[in-house]
Amino acid sequence: MSFTSDLRVLWHLLFSPVRGKTHADRLDSFYQGQAGDYDAFRARLLRGREELIRQLQPPADCVWVDFGGGTGANLEWADWLPQCRKVYVVDLCAPLLEQCRKRVAERGWTNVEAIHADATRFQPPEPVDLVTFSYSLTMIPDWFAAIDQAWRILQPGGKIAVVDFFVSRKFVDPGRARHSWFTRSVMPVWFATDNVHLSRDHIAYLSQRFTVEQLTEHLAPIPYVPLLRAPYYRFVGRKGDAHQAAAGTPPASTATAGDSVVVDCIG
Repeated sequence: MSFTSDLRVLWHLLFSPVRGKTHADRLDSFYQGQAGDYDAFRARLLRGREELIRQLQPPADCVWVDFGGGTGANLEWADWLPQCRKVYVVDLCAPLLEQCRKRVAERGWTNVEAIHADATRFQPPEPVDLVTFSYSLTMIPDWFAAIDQAWRILQPGGKIAVVDFFVSRKFVDPGRARHSWFTRSVMPVWFATDNVHLSRDHIAYLSQRFTVEQLTEHLAPIPYVPLLRAPYYRFVGRKGDAHQAAAGTPPASTATAGDSVVVDCIG
């Protein structure tokens, strides 16, 4: 990626005003001028995506929904993509989806469809085996509704995998990361200028909704800001059994977020 390309992205991140009456309008406004440079710059900012996608091993003939999938970059790391019956890349941002459709055409991915839709409302025509959120929950205003929708569309035993920025609560469970006052108080304000809302509650809500299989917490460098590191987490969970699904209630987690931290239970 050239320095000129970096400058274009940084200009939009730091100075370009975000306009629009709806969330979709604001996303289009924010990404319109940087969509073509998005993947190269974000590869250095949005850490943990490749590791998360590569470790997943969904069943053959699976259906995968990538909520907030944008340009479709996550699909590049899915060695198991050819075995998927259908993959839906769902996003509200038209400029990023345009990049996704170009990628799909260039790669010849006949099982992939880019969908312009709201993650809180998207309903695929078939049961889903895997749902992913890659740095998208922090940009979804009703992120809890998006998690609820993921639970609804997943079939029993289906998995959810999430990687995103976060900040810790002031007081945390044993074994969990506790961030400094600066990280907890200042970084959310800074990120929110670009409508990226760092939350203390993602992990807790995901852990309540799904059986926790993996939870790890990390720090990542921020391009051109050498003294700061952005906290992010990786979460893998599983939906409960058919009885719970039929009842329309979330399964109780077999572990708390604190119990499951940095414990890899993926078989």
